[in-house]
Amino acid sequence: MKATIWHNPRCSKSREALAILEATPGIEVEVVEYLKTPPSRAAIAAIYAKAGMSPAEGLRKAEDGAKALKGASDDAILDAMAADPILIERPLVETEKGARLGRPPEKIREIL
Repeated sequence: MKATIWHNPRCSKSREALAILEATPGIEVEVVEYLKTPPSRAAIAAIYAKAGMSPAEGLRKAEDGAKALKGASDDAILDAMAADPILIERPLVETEKGARLGRPPEKIREIL
């Protein structure tokens, strides 16, 4: 099975999720460093839909840019994430079984 992780190597939770994927037999891991190769607005919307979560739930609230988005619409949040991908909470993992935000990292096991 293929697993794609939207990864930030500077993030401990992202590194933990990647370690879980790499230690799982039968998983082919694709690592997307989303800060270097930002996803499109459509890709962001699609992974949140697959995960069953709203863009607001996927917003990295600790970032300065997120403060201005408090109470914003999903469309405004998606636009902001596409313009500044640091606003995307990580790690996001997608497999054929679904998508999960890896907070905590063990949540990704639900789709392996």
